[in-house]
Amino acid sequence: MFAAVAVRGAAAAPSSGTVVRVAKSGLGRMLVDGRGRTLYLFEADRNGKSACSGSCVSFWPPLVAKGKPKAESGVSARMLGTIKRSDGRMQVTYAGHPLYTFSLDTRAGQTKGEGLNDFGAHWYAVGATGRKLVKRAAAPSGYGYGRS
Repeated sequence: MFAAVAVRGAAAAPSSGTVVRVAKSGLGRMLVDGRGRTLYLFEADRNGKSACSGSCVSFWPPLVAKGKPKAESGVSARMLGTIKRSDGRMQVTYAGHPLYTFSLDTRAGQTKGEGLNDFGAHWYAVGATGRKLVKRAAAPSGYGYGRS
């Protein structure tokens, strides 16, 4: 009886590895990690190399993987990759952009880091297409719009 429970528990164990998936948000279809946290790109990154190190990493933790990252529904597996960081860890990339989470996004779906200018450049959520997502400005109300 004990062995059956152990086998069942082993079969139900979550798969290891870093997962990237797509979630719907107010910004559009964006990339999230396995816990549903928004993934960001840093505009200071160049040629697929991370420009976020030192204290930057405490606010913008890189999405790291021990093996090949897994693309879930909506994510292009061919656009998913990794780069080696200066500390030796493998950081997940998408469309050549190193991916990060934001320390103040404490729940799935939050986008508190969107558009921030931190550590010398802007941070943006990454869309399913691999491009940055940008908040749209609200349309002005009143002043005769839509009136004949």
